[in-house]
Amino acid sequence: MTFADVTFLPEEPAHETEIEAINAEAFGPGRFTRAAYKIREGGPHERALSFVAVRQGEVIASVKMTRVAAGEGRGLMLGPLAVKPAHKNLGIGRHLVKLAVEAAAQQGWPAVILVGDEPYYGPLGFKRIPRGQVSMPRPVDLDRVLAVEITPGAVARLTGMIDHEDRMR
Repeated sequence: MTFADVTFLPEEPAHETEIEAINAEAFGPGRFTRAAYKIREGGPHERALSFVAVRQGEVIASVKMTRVAAGEGRGLMLGPLAVKPAHKNLGIGRHLVKLAVEAAAQQGWPAVILVGDEPYYGPLGFKRIPRGQVSMPRPVDLDRVLAVEITPGAVARLTGMIDHEDRMR
């Protein structure tokens, strides 16, 4: 299997069962205790900005985007990003991130944040949010809270507790 065998599509409701299975395999039951999960359960994700990778009719990877707010800042939280183990290390996950960030930029979103590893996401434009600038509703390693700024100054406006935008209204 190669990258060329994969089709990238916007997420559809019909993909949900396969996406959940991929996330369960990738993150296990502990995923429900994570800070990012707590934020995501605050409201719906943005299906139009979320994508799947499909091979021979099977969803093999996915990425979701969720509206978030912190202080005066607004943006999207990327994740979960998950790829089935048999399809890792082909660039599928990185391509999903690229698609999601490009879609966010096209729709005018100012920033995309995530909780993840800087060595993986750094080459995709993500940088650490300065320690102490933001917090999350559950414990998280603040050195893993990263953002890519689409609109200049957008990350600086993200201050305090990050939560689903629906909870901030």
